Amino acid sequence: MATYTPRFPGSGTIIEEVLIEGEAKGEVKGEAKARAEDILRILTLRGIDVSETARERITSCSDLEVLGTWLDRTLTVSTAKELFQDA
Repeated sequence: MATYTPRFPGSGTIIEEVLIEGEAKGEVKGEAKARAEDILRILTLRGIDVSETARERITSCSDLEVLGTWLDRTLTVSTAKELFQDA
């Protein structure tokens, strides 16, 4: 039995690929923003002061691996500056 596959304008074209790629980038950007917010929240809850320079560095980072490392470090650091050592 044949399967019906609807073909909407733009389906299976470069336009669709660009849209999908844009969605993926948006998802990564959103995940990076959420992870940065988590880092700042944990530091705040732990009573660790975050300078404006450190805050900017955290919120402007889009590398999920680096943000993950920083998130892990939020549990043990004494200062926000320690997040960035060896990073």
